[in-house]
Amino acid sequence: MRKKSKLAFKMAVGIVLLGTLICAVSSLIGYHQYKNAIEKQYNTKAYQCAEVALSYVEPGKLREYADLVNAWADGTISKEEIARYREEESYRQTWQRIETLRQAMGANDVFLFALDTETLLSYAGTREGWTPLRYIFDSYTVPEYSYTLGDCGSFNPEYIQELYQIAVTGERSDNYFFSDGDYGYNTAAIAPVLDENGEVFAFAAVEIPMVTLKASLRQYLIYAVLITVTLIVLFILAYVMYLYRHVVRPINRIAQGTGAFVENNNHMSDMLAAIKTNDEIQELAESVIKMEADIGNYIENLTKVTAEKERIGAELDVATNIQKSMLPSIFPAFPDREEVDIYATMNPAKEVGGDFYDFFMVDKRHLAIVMADVSGKGVPAALFMVIGKTLIKDHTQPGKDLGEVFSEVNDLLCESNSEGLFITAFEGVLDLVTGEFRYVNAGHEIPFICKKGGTFEPYKIRAAFVLAGMEGMKYKCGSMQLTPGDKVFQYTDGVTEATNDKEELFGMERLGGVLQRNAGLPPQELLPKVKAEIDGFVGEAPQFDDITMLCLEYKKRMEEEAG
Repeated sequence: MRKKSKLAFKMAVGIVLLGTLICAVSSLIGYHQYKNAIEKQYNTKAYQCAEVALSYVEPGKLREYADLVNAWADGTISKEEIARYREEESYRQTWQRIETLRQAMGANDVFLFALDTETLLSYAGTREGWTPLRYIFDSYTVPEYSYTLGDCGSFNPEYIQELYQIAVTGERSDNYFFSDGDYGYNTAAIAPVLDENGEVFAFAAVEIPMVTLKASLRQYLIYAVLITVTLIVLFILAYVMYLYRHVVRPINRIAQGTGAFVENNNHMSDMLAAIKTNDEIQELAESVIKMEADIGNYIENLTKVTAEKERIGAELDVATNIQKSMLPSIFPAFPDREEVDIYATMNPAKEVGGDFYDFFMVDKRHLAIVMADVSGKGVPAALFMVIGKTLIKDHTQPGKDLGEVFSEVNDLLCESNSEGLFITAFEGVLDLVTGEFRYVNAGHEIPFICKKGGTFEPYKIRAAFVLAGMEGMKYKCGSMQLTPGDKVFQYTDGVTEATNDKEELFGMERLGGVLQRNAGLPPQELLPKVKAEIDGFVGEAPQFDDITMLCLEYKKRMEEEAG
């Protein structure tokens, strides 16, 4: 069995995951904001350093130096002349001041340079290669790698595009220059120097290391994570305790209360009524209390209804047995009579049915058969069936016309028919001596007749109005001649109207077919064949109507007693 996890554990896990996510997001946001702020400060410091460096050189002197390095690069002045400028006291003092500035600002490099515009244009739009510079002043952390007046160097290719924009516009770039590669993690500032015409003729550049920034960022990140985690842990503990007190414990009480309700045979406890959270959990507890009360009432009512149904079921069983006992069910029906063989069955759709059959000796030489169907189902139809069966049998007397029998029975049924029921009925009386078969039909199905050695065929007779349908009806008797070996098959509409799951009826054609295929069988074997055919056709579909059948075989003539 799968182990169930606790609600408190699920909530705690959810809060921990949420807290972890908040911690990570807040730390990353703080980290990036802090990093950007510090980088901006370093970059601003670099630009301030560049502006101070430019202030150490007179503009006219700086222009003179710029023209000198350009002439030296173009080869228009001699080596000795450029060397003379390097040795000037004013040049050396300016360089010394720039060196002092670099050390004070903690910069890697502070340098002033000129740049050939055509050379710069050849590199614009690409970041490949290094741009050649014409140094005016250079103060580097490693003196032996420092450049002096007229020396040519190179420029970081990452800054070429920005350098080009500065040379064209004459304004410093809005971008912050940062690099993190072979030369460490640095920020750079590039400031243009303009002449009286507003054109750029020189640049001041500063590169400041930001090694301490990385350590500061790591320290910040550690502190931020520790503080955030501590706050989240404290919040989680407080919130879990709150959830346990106001959510988990009340829900556990609801679970315990419902469990006790089941274990104690639906006895309600006061555990749920003690839940006072003033929220949806209290509403849930009140709903469960109401549900338990409703279940208790339902079970009480169900117990009464079940007992009543059992009582009614027992009574219906008795009624079923009574109804079965009222119908002839012992076969052979007349073991001492060789003249006839008769067999009948009735399968009710409910516990009791409205169909009925009967057969009895009217006198020594006349055998009566009755097949009838009461409208409706269940107990009312069964009670009306009892009345109809009794009246028909009581009024069938020797020598009495069957039409008169049905006329009298009809009037009596109409007198006590407050429910508006009616009966379709067929009665026939066979003279065992002559073979004359007299019959009357009150709205019932037509019988099938099988002549000796032949097959069953429907015997078309005109049906009169149903019994109990209208008072004062007159019924007429008909007759046919049977010879030994003939059979009469009678049934109710539950046979022909049996329906399968496709809403198809069994019908007269199928009934005639099964009767023809089994015409040579005696009645006790014929009826099960017909019932099996019906069951096979209907399949799993429910039975909606009573299925009643009767078969009479006239086997031999009765010898007339000498009178």
